[in-house]
Amino acid sequence: MSASTSRAWLDHYSEWTPHTLDYGNKTIVDYYRDNLRVNANKPATYFFGRTQTYTELDAQVRAAAAGLKAFGIRPGDKVAIVLPNCPQHVAAFYAVQLLGATVVEHNPLYTAHELEGLFRDHGARVAISWDKTASTLEKLRSTTPLETIVSVNMVDAMPPLKRLALRLPIPPLAAKREQLTEHAPNTVAWSTLIGSAIGGDGNALEMPRISQDDVALILYTSGTTGKPKGGMLSHGNLIANCIQGQAWVPEMGKHKERFLAALPMFHAYGMTTLCIFSVYMGAELILLPSPQMPLILDIVKKHTPTWLPGVPTLYQKIMDAAEDKDVDLSGIRNAFSGAATLPVEIVERWESMTGGRLVEGFGMTECSPVLIGNPMNGKNRPGYVGLPFPDAEVRIANPKNLDETQPDGEPGEMLARGPQIFQGYFGNQEATEESFHNGWFRTGDMAVMEEDGWVRLVSRIKEIIITGGFNVYPAEVEEAIAQHPDVVDVAAVGRLRQDGSEDVVGCVTLRDGAVLDPEGLKEFCRERLTRYKVPRTFYHFEDLARDHLGKIRRHQVRKDLLELLEAKA
Repeated sequence: MSASTSRAWLDHYSEWTPHTLDYGNKTIVDYYRDNLRVNANKPATYFFGRTQTYTELDAQVRAAAAGLKAFGIRPGDKVAIVLPNCPQHVAAFYAVQLLGATVVEHNPLYTAHELEGLFRDHGARVAISWDKTASTLEKLRSTTPLETIVSVNMVDAMPPLKRLALRLPIPPLAAKREQLTEHAPNTVAWSTLIGSAIGGDGNALEMPRISQDDVALILYTSGTTGKPKGGMLSHGNLIANCIQGQAWVPEMGKHKERFLAALPMFHAYGMTTLCIFSVYMGAELILLPSPQMPLILDIVKKHTPTWLPGVPTLYQKIMDAAEDKDVDLSGIRNAFSGAATLPVEIVERWESMTGGRLVEGFGMTECSPVLIGNPMNGKNRPGYVGLPFPDAEVRIANPKNLDETQPDGEPGEMLARGPQIFQGYFGNQEATEESFHNGWFRTGDMAVMEEDGWVRLVSRIKEIIITGGFNVYPAEVEEAIAQHPDVVDVAAVGRLRQDGSEDVVGCVTLRDGAVLDPEGLKEFCRERLTRYKVPRTFYHFEDLARDHLGKIRRHQVRKDLLELLEAKA
């Protein structure tokens, strides 16, 4: 019997994590209301030194909901949010939920070209936008259903003295003001939306009946393998992932945590583990528009967070900055890393500096997003993304016959099912059907499950390099190259040969003062990899393309490599 059939991973759960959980029938709105009753006067958000209680947050949420209803938003309608992390982002999200409508999140740094296709796809008539992005959205009015743009000035959420200081004609302050805000004509100001002129204070607002099956959130996948698709996440999906998360980290106490939102909330990882999970837990959400190290260190010194989801590069930068500035990181009890392989050196250093836990997990938009995690009991396994969450099932299938489960220890396509698996892609039934096989979600990742149920990622299916008939998994090659002392960053990609096969190519950035030595790197790899996996050649780059979470963008690295080769030709 295979590990997936026997669910062997259950034997390795932390002693406090149940094998199965009760998800009830509550929605995001139900948990929001429950939390408000219990934590009315406790901190909800913290932004540049200003604390907002849950009662104060709720006043904005209700007023914004009333304003949006006055603009014609009804249950099931889409409302676009195009904001960095800020208190207004949290209020906007829950205002849309109160109306039974659906939030569609967007990166506020996207261009008009990038946003246009998304707005055409989901058809939102109202967008709540950072005022610096409003001019970009303005270009979409004539080509998409977008009608109303609500502009948010993040400075309004700061303490009065900081708002006043940013108005002073001092060059550094003026530069900071330009980073945070700009005039947005032809828009409705957030302050107007929540004012009495549009919808009132919202206290008399009639709330629609909402169920766990209703879609709460649409998040667009990165589109690295084609056109971006809008993954639909229901109230039930998102709440299930929160319940699973709390069961995974039980020492995290309700009503007494401080979450550091360094991840963007327009991404599934940040939205669930921060915006939704913080309210579910009654925690205080410390909001950062961007993860700048001076801001993070200042928060750690004055307002120490207890929960910090992130990515390996974030933890590395925090530790380097903390050592440089002699800042004490103790107090950050729990940290959960995703989006990229977590080196054991980072784990050991982080746990030494904080006294807390740092573990690796795996997730994706379609999984709300967390599917797998290392246990938080100190028995994590380096190099593995961990064990399936309670009630989640993972099966490693033969890529050529998905009904056939691979033997333990053999790579195959990772399939998943569970309460956090999404509802499908908005308006794209064909893509939805392609993403499922007999009720199992096809993650698109190659992985291995050991006989004891531990899962190790191998590669994205579409990123596999086929050389001489052999499959080469980029992550395995990158892990070997990354051990070289001169290598700072690495991506392994395939370069097409005339015979239709591919050469493995190593793209690297090097430490200061190091010189690229292709033959030396090959010899280094031969000691660690089978011959056909060793890169045929290496190229040096100043930087390698990564997404906003720090995950390597191999498709872009491949494009950059081709451009480099063309320039040299």
